[in-house]
Amino acid sequence: MKHMFSDVRPFMRDPLSFLLAKSESSSERLIPLALGVNRVLLVNDAELLKPILKAPEELIDKGRLVRKLEPIVGRSSLTLSGEAHQMRRAPLHEALARGTVEKLVPELLGEIRRAVFQLMRQSSFDAHAFGAGLALKLICTVLFGHQVLSDADEQALIEAVRLVEDDLSKEMFRAMPDMPWTRHQARKKRLIAKEVMGAIYNKVEYRASESSIFKTLKRIGLSSEEIRDEITTILLAGHHTTGSAIAWNLYYLATDKNLLCKIAQEADACLSFDGDIDQTKLKTAQISAALGKEVLRLFPSSWWFAREVKTAHVLDGYSLRPGDSLLISPWIFHRSPRYWKDPELFDLSRNYGSKAYIPFGAGPRACIGMGLASLELQLITLDLAAAFELELAEAPPNLVPTALVTLKPPPIKLRLRIREEEKMYNRAAS
Repeated sequence: MKHMFSDVRPFMRDPLSFLLAKSESSSERLIPLALGVNRVLLVNDAELLKPILKAPEELIDKGRLVRKLEPIVGRSSLTLSGEAHQMRRAPLHEALARGTVEKLVPELLGEIRRAVFQLMRQSSFDAHAFGAGLALKLICTVLFGHQVLSDADEQALIEAVRLVEDDLSKEMFRAMPDMPWTRHQARKKRLIAKEVMGAIYNKVEYRASESSIFKTLKRIGLSSEEIRDEITTILLAGHHTTGSAIAWNLYYLATDKNLLCKIAQEADACLSFDGDIDQTKLKTAQISAALGKEVLRLFPSSWWFAREVKTAHVLDGYSLRPGDSLLISPWIFHRSPRYWKDPELFDLSRNYGSKAYIPFGAGPRACIGMGLASLELQLITLDLAAAFELELAEAPPNLVPTALVTLKPPPIKLRLRIREEEKMYNRAAS
């Protein structure tokens, strides 16, 4: 007989296969999942996404599955609702919008090239480790300003993030509380991470550029603790999600030489007279943009998120009651044959205007970093393809990611080498 925890073990064992199987085996638009005492409903129809994600907060809002992350990320825009959320979100949304962060293209390119030059000294490298580290550097450029953090500060931030990011994964759908000693160890790690981050934020308080996110948060009157929570959330949410997407972008560049060549030509068309990428020409770089979109379709970093019903109401014929959790999985929507032809196939000719395409969520609580993430992906792809050839150093064991807080790619070992001059001249002539 099925009981209220019967789906916990299969979900924890293989959540991606579990969710796909549930979706494909049912015609229900909201599928009940036995993941605990409270009712959890898997959203299985893209037509329900807009009514849920754009619902007023008094009807549907962030719920307990998000609040469980509060001990780790604090009271930030991820966990807050109401006026406090709106007060923070508006300036952050503006500061991280694509049009705003494109002004930082020269600084971001400088960090990208600095990281790539370090790769040239290695015989091979892990795509995800490189991508996550580079993404963190790029985020820090936006958060604090160009090269405001020293290399030692950046490394300390990386280590602090690592201390707490595992806890994010463990908190997902925890059915039973941890043992006291386990909770004590987790709290100890979080305190150490907060102290490290707090010390770094104190160091950069007067050095951060006026256009930085740090100064933006200061200007709206947040306390030091509130700023720390907000920046910690951005670091945790942004570096692994973007790092994973970078890894997959590099994988497809390494395994599809024709694609690499086309994007290299696209990069040439985006160059300014001084040899740098001109941000005003990025809109014409459609192939590199499509590569990022297709990677985020196949491997959406945020493979699940949740909303909670606050007030009893009827949603498209379904009676919802307070406390119901609505589980939304971009993974199942992006791989459903109901919405995509040959959904498992890598295909850059797709139309990404589908209601079922939600790599960054949707509505008033959508990811505020989507503009920065898409720009990072495109710049890295164009800059690498312009000057280098990529190839697999080792074939990955499979193309199945690991479902943690984000989707972590399998080990992807790559080699990087400078394009031969003759090939570069041929490419330019073509």
